[in-house]
Amino acid sequence: MTPGRRSSTFTRLLRHGFTDASAAERLLDSVELAAVRDDPVLLEALGATADPDLALHGLVRLLEAQPGPTARQELLDTLIAAKPLRDRLLGVLGASAALADHLARHPRDWEALVTYEPRDLHPGLAEFERGLAEAVDPVSLRVAYRRCLLSIAARDVCGTTDVAQTAAELADLATATLRAALGLAEAAAPGDAAACRLAVIAMGKCGGHELNYVSDVDVIFVGEAADGADEAKALRSATKLASHMMRICSETTVEGSIWPVDANLRPEGRNGPLVRTLSSHLAYYQRWAKTWEFQALLKARPVAGDLDLGQEYVAALEPLVWKAAERENFVADVQKMRRRVVENIPVAELDRELKLGPGGLRDVEFAVQLLQLVHGRADASLRSGTTLDALQALAAGGYVGRADAVQLDDAYRFLRSMEHRIQLYRLRRTHLVPEDEADLRRLGRSLGLRTDPVTELIREWRQHTGVVRRLHEKLFYRPLLDAVAQLAPGEARLSAEAARERLEALGYADPAAALRHLEALASGVTRKAAIQRTLLPVLLGWFADSADPDAGLLNFRKVSDALGKTPWYLRLLRDEGAAAENLARVLSAGRLAPDLLMRAPEAVALLGDGDGGGLEPRGRAQLEQEILAAVGRADNAEDGVRAARGVRRRELFRTAAADIVDSYGTETKPVEADQGALVDRVGGAVSDLTAATLAGTLRAVVRDGWGDTLPTRFAMIGMGRFGGHELGYGSDADVVFVHEPRDGVAEREAADAANKVVAEMRRLLQIPSADPPLLIDADLRPEGKSGPLVRTLKSYEAYYRRWSLVWESHALLRAEPVAGDEELGRRFIELVDPLRYPAEGLGEDAVREIRRLKARMESERLPRGADPKLHTKLGPGGLSDVEWTVQLLQLRHGWAEPGLRTTRTRQALAAAQAAGLLGTEEAAILDEAWVLATRVRNAVMLVRGRAGDTFPTESRELAAVGRYLGYGDGHAGDMLDAYRRTTRRARAVVEELFYGA
Repeated sequence: MTPGRRSSTFTRLLRHGFTDASAAERLLDSVELAAVRDDPVLLEALGATADPDLALHGLVRLLEAQPGPTARQELLDTLIAAKPLRDRLLGVLGASAALADHLARHPRDWEALVTYEPRDLHPGLAEFERGLAEAVDPVSLRVAYRRCLLSIAARDVCGTTDVAQTAAELADLATATLRAALGLAEAAAPGDAAACRLAVIAMGKCGGHELNYVSDVDVIFVGEAADGADEAKALRSATKLASHMMRICSETTVEGSIWPVDANLRPEGRNGPLVRTLSSHLAYYQRWAKTWEFQALLKARPVAGDLDLGQEYVAALEPLVWKAAERENFVADVQKMRRRVVENIPVAELDRELKLGPGGLRDVEFAVQLLQLVHGRADASLRSGTTLDALQALAAGGYVGRADAVQLDDAYRFLRSMEHRIQLYRLRRTHLVPEDEADLRRLGRSLGLRTDPVTELIREWRQHTGVVRRLHEKLFYRPLLDAVAQLAPGEARLSAEAARERLEALGYADPAAALRHLEALASGVTRKAAIQRTLLPVLLGWFADSADPDAGLLNFRKVSDALGKTPWYLRLLRDEGAAAENLARVLSAGRLAPDLLMRAPEAVALLGDGDGGGLEPRGRAQLEQEILAAVGRADNAEDGVRAARGVRRRELFRTAAADIVDSYGTETKPVEADQGALVDRVGGAVSDLTAATLAGTLRAVVRDGWGDTLPTRFAMIGMGRFGGHELGYGSDADVVFVHEPRDGVAEREAADAANKVVAEMRRLLQIPSADPPLLIDADLRPEGKSGPLVRTLKSYEAYYRRWSLVWESHALLRAEPVAGDEELGRRFIELVDPLRYPAEGLGEDAVREIRRLKARMESERLPRGADPKLHTKLGPGGLSDVEWTVQLLQLRHGWAEPGLRTTRTRQALAAAQAAGLLGTEEAAILDEAWVLATRVRNAVMLVRGRAGDTFPTESRELAAVGRYLGYGDGHAGDMLDAYRRTTRRARAVVEELFYGA
């Protein structure tokens, strides 16, 4: 051999994928390959394998093992002339060292790969049974098994079969092997065989027709006495046969073992008898079985022995399998078991665990099985033991999104292909991705990744596990399933009659109307109707958990009619865990939130789990930025304010929806325990929104009438609940207006401009439209309704210096700038601070005047016919009582206690308690009453859609207020008693602190 030829061969070998070209050259120069060494066909074929070095080494061993020169030449001639054999044989040799060992021990078994007929391309159980028919003992059974396995691996590595077909063939080969092993056991003990009927039920991957190359074969045994035989004796005989069959498959011989047969999925596991009668199995599953045992039965399939008995077993247990989802805590049990599997993986192996790790095969299988058990009760098309078939059926039925199903299918196929090729190499049971570079290279090349096999393999593997992890969390932990799983049998998909009965049982006031809504939503064969049929059983339960299920369903139909053609709406409800339940709560809690939603139904997107902000309130700066930007894009003031009001409507919906969800709680999120936090959240959100809306409206009006600059500086000062950040859903915006003429502008011109601004703002904010109006109330200005609407800062200063009354100082406690010129607003606050926090506090005359005003208000303003004890604003222990008590403390002690200088009631109350002005218990009593009264007002607005200070009289509305406050059906009386009790205690504190009783 010349150096030049060696160099050329060496280079060609590297180009064809050999990693040890020197060793490959030596093998090619061996006597066995001398005749074909320079044949380009051979080199091309070796280069196409997963591991050319391994394939060449295996080929040389196979040639060396041939019984003589004639046999060797026959193999070489066939190898070069027949491309199917060449691809199959070299493909196997390049992927499996274990099968290369088998061929070296049984050198004529290569002939099993020569046949290339249609039936050979996709063999079934019958072909495998014929392949094992000549086995007469465990050793010959192993040899025949490996020969059949050789043909399966050849079709697999050549791409003749895909991963699902390969798994099915492996399951068929296992079935044929179990039958052959049982046949050998029966032949060894004919007396035992005659005394019993024994059925072998495949479980797990074998039962699901999706077996690995090397896996335990899970089985359950069912035994019965043969005609006339004693049952106890028959069971002993069946147990002997079963045990012998397991040993035949599992024990190691000179030809190794086949695979372990595992019967631990049987009732009571290892502690239970190996073989039971059908009635014993049935009794166990009816009384003692755990949730996971029914999940395992999804894949039960008779495979060997008495197949009639096996079918009886499956038929008897199948109804129990599809009732498993009715078990208490079913979904939680399945989820818990999956988490336990992950927790038991050694930390060092977690990142390499292909089967059990996060994003692995088991995640796909668990998710699919859970969906099957929940929805398969009413949909028989889902009852497949094969993961990919079940996934396809779930997608076809609308239970899983089509795109999600495609991604899961792709990921599962890729991960199973990795698992197959890893196991095929040594024929060892493992699910760990190798760490060795050579192993990773062979694995990547076996999957068709040839440019940079290791990098490409790791990237695709991580990508697919990421997809599985994301989709698994969305499907497996989807809260919808928990609710569907708790439905009564047969109600997961609704027939018309079942729907009517269920509606009546759920307490719908008008079942006929409700049924019409259901029929409109769920009838038909469209995908949209299929998804609705999945959602509706769950939604009905959530609606029924409210005080007005009819309204919830009606509102759901309205929203669905409005959004039904948008692609994201039903997908959001089906796939985003919180969205469906949040929507159900919102639509059935009263009129306000649904009314806001109906005006712009796309706001339903806020109810999901995504990144769109969800139900978290937005800050004032963010709101103001959005509104000012919308105003800036508008052509005129009316369009600008319309845009601002649209933002206000959407944000009111966000706030109301969050309030409802927090107050009702969901199945994954408990009720907010801190009622004060709920009140503060609503008050702060609505107040910030009102301020941002006024700022946008001011900008629109000024720009339309004066361009960039108004002739006078202009500011709005929030008063009352607005200034205190305590606005409710139906509150007006209490403000006073202050302006200051710019240099060189006459007072008359400035005043006219300021008044025009106020008049136009009021008009634009009240124009009838789809958006709720915002009323501006300026009655707290000096002289009330009799005084000028707008004053200059100097006018305020002159008025307060000469004419200010005690009630005005009292009202100014809540004053805070909310919009307009910030510097002017700050100066206004500096002006009024001495009035609201007078030095040395209020004199006794002023205190008596405040008490007189309060008493007069209580007697004159209370609506005729109202129950004073249930009036949240003016009733004893209500809002007015608590606020006036806190404000009197501010007027008397604010000059000395900086903590009291706040516009917020609860903050001032906490500061007064910290300063020792009232006891801890007194402060808690007042705070509880104020929070409760505020919650009642918010509830009334949410339920009725209009503001009110008293509890509703209509029973359903009263029940809805109770539900918002945490009271169940039939407990409205308890709610009213609790309100009276809370406010009565608060009134006692008010009598002492405010009136000095």
